[in-house]
Amino acid sequence: MRHIRYGSCFRLAKMAETRPVGSVPRGVCVVCGLLGPFCRCGTLATARVSALIMVMTREQLRAQLRQRKIVPVYTLFGVETYLRDAAARYIADLCFNEGELREFNEDEYSLNTPENLLPALAAAEQLPMMAAKRVIRVTEVHVAASSNRDTLKEEFEEALAAYLANPCQSTVLIFLVDELNKTRKLAKLLCGKTAAVEFSPLDDGALQKWATDRFRELGAEADAATIRHLVDTVGKDVRRLNNEAAKLSAAALPNGRVTPDLIDSLVPNSREFSNFSVTDELVAGRKDKALRNLKKILDDGMEPIALLGLIGATYRRLLMVNDMFRRGDAKGASSLAFGKEAFLASARRIEQKKLVQAIRRISETDLAIKTSVGGSGTAGARMQIEMLVCELALL
Repeated sequence: MRHIRYGSCFRLAKMAETRPVGSVPRGVCVVCGLLGPFCRCGTLATARVSALIMVMTREQLRAQLRQRKIVPVYTLFGVETYLRDAAARYIADLCFNEGELREFNEDEYSLNTPENLLPALAAAEQLPMMAAKRVIRVTEVHVAASSNRDTLKEEFEEALAAYLANPCQSTVLIFLVDELNKTRKLAKLLCGKTAAVEFSPLDDGALQKWATDRFRELGAEADAATIRHLVDTVGKDVRRLNNEAAKLSAAALPNGRVTPDLIDSLVPNSREFSNFSVTDELVAGRKDKALRNLKKILDDGMEPIALLGLIGATYRRLLMVNDMFRRGDAKGASSLAFGKEAFLASARRIEQKKLVQAIRRISETDLAIKTSVGGSGTAGARMQIEMLVCELALL
């Protein structure tokens, strides 16, 4: 391993030696604790410059901010926009002390007008007025798979790169990115030259903890079963979960007790399980979760015969992609799978004979439903498809 110099930094963060070359680094500076190209006092051990393109997690950002360690440029992106926006507000709050003229030192520019990037960078170069910091937010940032959908245009790449190479130390520039295709040059520039933080969806456990803490902040309370019911009803959208928690807390007055009945009466059930989410559990052999997802889809009113058709189409596509991989046609397989990595991984993993067996069993279930084997109507059809799901999960 060797030490390298990067940009305007002296020596950067310490890397985990167990990480493969070219993977996303997770290290921090051994002196100042900062991640990314803003450390000026630590040591970075790495094998290739390409490994310096890093993306932080929420937890790493939180650890930095708790120590009030703020860097000049942030790129905040990911599907969890509520937590992303909350992080941007928190960073801005840390930049100002009581008595400072915040209103003169905080600006926002939307890239719905792409030319706004230039005045945003110009504002970032200005010194703060009667405050220690300036905060510039750049919103509506899109770096898409196709450049015609970009709001961060390639024509401004040179100006952006020049600023990122030597950012103003008295300014905190925050890019709020709605879409970031990491294969694009502009995306690599943002991830490589700024403190980039990805806000991925929370899992159910994290959502439940977040909802519990939010109810406590609002002066309400709910037991663990009620919190699980709320998360199952709302889904993974933290912004909506926050809104529903506020509504339920107000409705629970004066005693502040949130119950499952109150949730059912006030919160629309919008948890979406696609056919792919069911089949993904199936091919992974997770029968319990597949049945749970299946129950929700059927309870929400989807016809069993329609769901059976969707499952059948998915397994037929799995078989086709599996066959393409066997013939060495990886490009064709990727196009047929619409680029879904989980789908491609499943197609590679499952044996072809098991896929053939699954399609045969789906066909038998289709015939059983149409001939009322095991009972007529929705109840009989539901029983057949539940049996099918159990059997597919065991393949």
